[in-house]
Amino acid sequence: MQIPIRVDYGVRALIDLALHTDDSPIRAAEIAQRAAIPEPYLAQVLHTLNKNGLIRSVRGPQGGHALALAPSEIPLSKVMACLGRIETMVGCLDDSKMCIHVPACAQREVWRTVDEAIFKILDSTTIADLVGRSRVIEANGGGARPKREPIATVHGA
Repeated sequence: MQIPIRVDYGVRALIDLALHTDDSPIRAAEIAQRAAIPEPYLAQVLHTLNKNGLIRSVRGPQGGHALALAPSEIPLSKVMACLGRIETMVGCLDDSKMCIHVPACAQREVWRTVDEAIFKILDSTTIADLVGRSRVIEANGGGARPKREPIATVHGA
């Protein structure tokens, strides 16, 4: 599975909004600078996030962007759904007519299990989780990575 750049930028922008939230909207230029996202591209991403109800945008001199939901209410699967195509790893999982080997394919169930594990992680990981990780990384000096703990444990795989 490849994560589209729009999704990567969207997640980075949402994390930035969550980290720098207060009662005033945050300008796109600030988000772009801190999250290393080209501002014209960020404008498109923010527009889509606003249209899908993940952020709220205010126009004008005092305008900017803010989260419309609590960070804990924004799973990565929701970000993927509004900014990128959610596709299975192999086409035959969605359409069994794509492959002549489907009735007796030994691989298909393995790919389905992997696919389900990925989507389970995307469903259970929120912007709040990533904000927490960002704070731990920052507390460790930014470059030093904390001991990696699994995001989710997938049983039966």
